[in-house]
Amino acid sequence: MADSGVRAFAKARPKAVTALLTVVGYSIVLGVFLVPEFAALFPDLSRATINFLTHAIAVVNTTTVVTLSLGWYWIRKGEVRKHRAAMATSFGLIILFLGIYVPRVAGGGTKYFEGPQLVYYAYAVMLAIHILLSILAVPVVIYAIVLGLTHTPHELRTETPHARVGRIAAGAWLLSLVLGVVTYVLLNHVYGYTY
Repeated sequence: MADSGVRAFAKARPKAVTALLTVVGYSIVLGVFLVPEFAALFPDLSRATINFLTHAIAVVNTTTVVTLSLGWYWIRKGEVRKHRAAMATSFGLIILFLGIYVPRVAGGGTKYFEGPQLVYYAYAVMLAIHILLSILAVPVVIYAIVLGLTHTPHELRTETPHARVGRIAAGAWLLSLVLGVVTYVLLNHVYGYTY
């Protein structure tokens, strides 16, 4: 009963639910960077743990690229159930990402890229675009997910902007993830870093 009440509320007010979830998400991530008391809730991590979590994040993000791509492919083929499963999996993976990323950032240090200056500039531009898109994509992704979870396939096609919003969300999210994985590879496997 309570679940149907939450769903009905979210269906009637998808923008309000999106705003609330966006603020919660931003608050958690920004809290790690801007509020020392929040970051202090997490233990200091060893370099080995930091590296392990960094690699785990890359695996989660790479897997999310695959599931998002499959979701996009399946909806273009009209396979709504597969699309829905792929997108729900992608959203679950981003929650897993946050569960790894927040403690990693709170408990770890900073890695500084070491490589040729020209490559550094390309790395910095890719990283900046990755960060900007990941920030901007949050409300759009959440809105697409809220619509997808609260409406029938027919309602999504006829009563909501889900298809348009979903294309924007998936495109921004995919580009952000791909750039994040490329910068991870450059920093951790191709050139190296100072800690």
